[in-house]
Amino acid sequence: MIYSRNIKGSSFIGWLLLLLMMALRPAAAMTLEGDYVQGGMLIGQVEPGSQVSVNGKPVKVSSTGEFLVGFDRDAPLEYKLVVSRDGQPRQTRQFTIEAREYQIQRIDGLPPSKVSPPKRDWERIKKDVAQVKQARKLNEDRTDFLNGFIWPSKGVISGVFGSQRILNGEPRRPHYGVDVAAPVGTLVVAPAAGVVTLAHPDMFYSGGTLIIDHGLQLSSSFLHLSKILVQEGQVVKQGDPIAEIGATGRVTGPHLDWRMNLRAARIDPQLLVPPMPE
Repeated sequence: MIYSRNIKGSSFIGWLLLLLMMALRPAAAMTLEGDYVQGGMLIGQVEPGSQVSVNGKPVKVSSTGEFLVGFDRDAPLEYKLVVSRDGQPRQTRQFTIEAREYQIQRIDGLPPSKVSPPKRDWERIKKDVAQVKQARKLNEDRTDFLNGFIWPSKGVISGVFGSQRILNGEPRRPHYGVDVAAPVGTLVVAPAAGVVTLAHPDMFYSGGTLIIDHGLQLSSSFLHLSKILVQEGQVVKQGDPIAEIGATGRVTGPHLDWRMNLRAARIDPQLLVPPMPE
């Protein structure tokens, strides 16, 4: 062991005392900062080499000790976070998050084709879903998210995270992003640095679709694009031009739908950026 080379001549008792002091010293402080709310995200810091689990599920820790915890739209409110070292628990933190209320809109009297896609499109939709899932599997030891996020485009916020429509009495999937209404061709920039994992010109629901991974399986998705300016595998920096706003896919007008995923959790992008400029 390294200590045996540094304390030549020490007595056996002194050696045991040193080992005892190392074992009893307090673990390095853990920090955990962010939005303790459904749709929020926390950035944690622990001693490099530690293991972290949240409600019994392991969480990837970067080589420099950062880790991420995300809360889905309808995430549970109680959490237990355990930090271990060499398989032995060192720290435990229990915390709660706040529940949110979401906008619910009811629309009746729609023709069936506007509520559910026809069967001829099901196979295409299935392929689209598989490509998106594959693009979000990247789990690299990068921390591009540490420099924060900026708005990918400027405009009127026309849709918010968590809102849901009930069409002809049937609840639809909630909206998991923030919509920015702007003319077709409006520039979209990278909200943070990352790697492009998907650049698809035309998906059934989302039209022109782009996904950028920011490290530790945190990703941004940009939907309904009219033009994509980057390629899969390309590394982008914060503020780099990546696309143009469009009205592709299943939309009623030109806008950018910006979504963020942390592993299986869908998080609210609006919590990570300053207010939209006037």
